[in-house]
Amino acid sequence: MEFPDRSDVDGLIDPQPLPEFARVRYEPRTDRLDDPVGAAREAVDALDDGGPDGLDDLAAGATVAVGVGSRGIDRIDEVAAAVVDRVAERGLDPLVVPAMGSHGGATAEGQREVLEALGITEETVGAPIDARMAAEELATVSVGDADLPVYFSKAALAADAVLVINRVKAHTNFTGPIESGLAKMTVVGLGKQRGAKSFHSTAIAEGYVETLTAALDVIERETPLVGGIALVENFGEEIGHLEAVPAGSFLDREPELLERAYDEMPTLPVDDIDLLVVDEIGKEISGAGMDTNVIGRYRVLNAPDPETPDVDLIYVRGLTESTKGNGNGIGLADLTRQSAVDELDLKKTYANALTSGSLAKSKLPVVAPDDEFALRTALAALGGYDPDTVRIVWVRNTQDLGELRVSDAAVDDLPEAARVVGRETVGFDDGTAEFDDGAN
Repeated sequence: MEFPDRSDVDGLIDPQPLPEFARVRYEPRTDRLDDPVGAAREAVDALDDGGPDGLDDLAAGATVAVGVGSRGIDRIDEVAAAVVDRVAERGLDPLVVPAMGSHGGATAEGQREVLEALGITEETVGAPIDARMAAEELATVSVGDADLPVYFSKAALAADAVLVINRVKAHTNFTGPIESGLAKMTVVGLGKQRGAKSFHSTAIAEGYVETLTAALDVIERETPLVGGIALVENFGEEIGHLEAVPAGSFLDREPELLERAYDEMPTLPVDDIDLLVVDEIGKEISGAGMDTNVIGRYRVLNAPDPETPDVDLIYVRGLTESTKGNGNGIGLADLTRQSAVDELDLKKTYANALTSGSLAKSKLPVVAPDDEFALRTALAALGGYDPDTVRIVWVRNTQDLGELRVSDAAVDDLPEAARVVGRETVGFDDGTAEFDDGAN
């Protein structure tokens, strides 16, 4: 597909003066866990519950599958290595199983690639990685009017025990007492592509929480799941809390952890935004490429968008290197640029969209030849554009919100935790936006 180049569209929209920007440092008060590695080792021991489902009941040499793989978790490679090391010290035989549904293009090679991007390899973690995509159907259960086949990784099912490591956080498609966390990783992540597809197809129609609950009940009954290690991150995307949660307790414990995650999660410092500019999206940043709770858009059937923030237009400039071309989430934007489209791996992007059923996230927005024309287009689309009143927020991505830029009109609405550290203007070098701090 050929998109218009600059000469094709240059005369369609007149250039507009851009506002000046304030460079802002945004630092809400947060808690940080000083020794997450030590806490992870202790959490392994806490999965001894003295009953038939604890690690302490396993014989020497028993295999323990460690499910891991959620994107962008602070120090996840160190935490995973600590868990594996402690399991081995107890005389057990650990192996790592990617627990990421269809990520990595729904291939074993792709899932190994995703783990490697997270710093997790057989060498760094000290255990073999079984990345095969095969999944076994455990049972079919009714969820509302739907029949839900529940699948589970054959690699994990062959082990004597299974534990998962995951961050508890707001989900990118829905809200509820349980969202993204141990339950979801167990059901969707270890369900591999078949399980993820089955889950999402039912969840869209019958509800995410209801589907998670029904599937988790089957998995707890039919597999050697012993529990999970839950992490909660602070605003700075650092681990603020870590704890062990035994099997059978996920649905009881996760709501409280989720409430803490909501209190700590990154958010934009203002809610009323005309144009949000995002430099990069990627799977290691969010399952949806950019965090839907940050941008205020789910774009999912039967799920209303978050009430805040209120963002009129979104311009995405590119993809992260670590996402390896998976541009899931590009469809959440209204505009992108040619260089971002050139980075797309449609095979990986479509594998994500087709499995999740969130088709809108992989649609292509309007493609501009460069930054200058993209911004010109966005400002014209706002209607009645005035550089003195336009509210623009410009971020690197939806994960790193500690430093960002806002147009002058939004400065007065910044919270106490945000302070202006510089003044900048935007210029263009061959159509590419560049900030000039000469306004300091």
